[in-house]
Amino acid sequence: MKIAISAESTIDLTPELVEKYDIKIVQFTINLGEEAFFDKDISPQDIFEYVEKNKLLPKTSAVNQFQFEQHFENILKEYDAIIHFSLSSEMSSACENAKTASAKFKNVFVIDTRSLSTGIALLVLSACDMKKDGMMAKEIVEKIKRRIDFVQASFVLDRLDYLYKGGRCNALMYFGANLLKLHPQIIVKDGKMISGHKYRGSLEKVTLNYVKDTLAEFNNPDKKRAFITFTTATETLIFQIEKILKEKGFQEIYKTTAGATISSHCGENTLGILYINDGGGV
Repeated sequence: MKIAISAESTIDLTPELVEKYDIKIVQFTINLGEEAFFDKDISPQDIFEYVEKNKLLPKTSAVNQFQFEQHFENILKEYDAIIHFSLSSEMSSACENAKTASAKFKNVFVIDTRSLSTGIALLVLSACDMKKDGMMAKEIVEKIKRRIDFVQASFVLDRLDYLYKGGRCNALMYFGANLLKLHPQIIVKDGKMISGHKYRGSLEKVTLNYVKDTLAEFNNPDKKRAFITFTTATETLIFQIEKILKEKGFQEIYKTTAGATISSHCGENTLGILYINDGGGV
């Protein structure tokens, strides 16, 4: 059986990794005023410049049912089955749209990852490993579903105004963080973004403390791979974090820039480390 691995552009993988693992990507849409762009055609810097100039957030549009139907139909011309990984259903309508579209086809499996960004990518690359080992589609789906709850996906933010304007944090949290000059940690739990630790200090110090705290709290990682994913970050900071992850024994460490959709909700100077914890459920 020839299996295709599919995901939405919110996976935030580099083009090189998408090509290497032959991942079929379907694009979210970003609306800047009257102009619409696919996720891949606009950079985080474009987002930040638009927000600075207009004092408004872009609007992001999930992949709709028709787009999914076209996406699946095109893939099935060359493949016997599709395993599609979708952004958490708690954050977007994309997952429900994908499931509705998949009902029109045989052998299209949609996984609600309950995650975002490279938290999704961790599951996708696990599926690619299983596919390479010769597993059948249904077996891969079953194993991946057991890994979902073990994905450690979190970020530390420089600012909360993007989340606040996007309706993803309340006014009390927003104004409190601003007043106390706090840098909040955002954790993905049960498919939703929740508040974690709150840090104070320089951005570099805060980010390094976040990395160390996360590794201490989620301290039984699957060391096969980890991601450092960011909207903007200095090379020096990324190097320091990569060094920490190497010292922890991670074998593959990927550095990826968040795409336009994720950047639209998080803002500048957001950085996260993401990996699978507690043995990954398999």
